[in-house]
Amino acid sequence: MLRILICCGGGFSSSALSVKVKKEIEAKGLQDEVAVDFCPFEFSRDHLDEADVIMVCPHQKYRIKQYVADYIQDKKPVYLLPPKMYGTMEVEELYTDAKDILTAFLQTHLNPFYFPGEEDILRVKRSKAYRHYHAKSSSSEADQ
Repeated sequence: MLRILICCGGGFSSSALSVKVKKEIEAKGLQDEVAVDFCPFEFSRDHLDEADVIMVCPHQKYRIKQYVADYIQDKKPVYLLPPKMYGTMEVEELYTDAKDILTAFLQTHLNPFYFPGEEDILRVKRSKAYRHYHAKSSSSEADQ
């Protein structure tokens, strides 16, 4: 099972999203594949052992490098979520990105982690998983 911890500023937006995500996990029968928990960013260091991937809300961008330096180093991936992906929070897309992040992180130990071409996450316009978005983009270009 892949365990994802999603962190936001004060816990307000993440607590609202947690209800949606947990219902979606159950509705799609993913309970044995993925678990998603939420907490305020400042308390996340107390839950690090409970997560495989830490995903951080985009509005915490200014804190992420120091957080990695202080608490994580290269122990597990910390990923800043794209704004549109955070806003829609589709569990299958989140799960797909989390799997890809973990696989790539184990090879690169890049932290905070970002996908190629997404170094500035606030400019990223996708709401789907990186691989789904780029597969769609590639097939659209091939059709032209």
